[in-house]
Amino acid sequence: MANTASARKRIRQTATRTERNTARKSRMRTFVKKVETAIASGDKTAAADALRAAQPEMQRAAGKGVTHHNTVARKLSRLSARIKAIATV
Repeated sequence: MANTASARKRIRQTATRTERNTARKSRMRTFVKKVETAIASGDKTAAADALRAAQPEMQRAAGKGVTHHNTVARKLSRLSARIKAIATV
């Protein structure tokens, strides 16, 4: 257990940040799931709208350090490629 006041404060800060980061990651996943369900339904406009809503949330998570920038870029690229493929199929 923490012996100093500063160590106790660090424990409180870590708990707060962990809770915040978990919420951010969960929110991002929810937005991605909305895009994936729209892609699965085959509705290109709904999928594009869902991606447009998800993109800032994903970028924000990367900016806050919750996820890596390249991970977000890769996921966005793959989602947009899947949306583009809807019209050709």
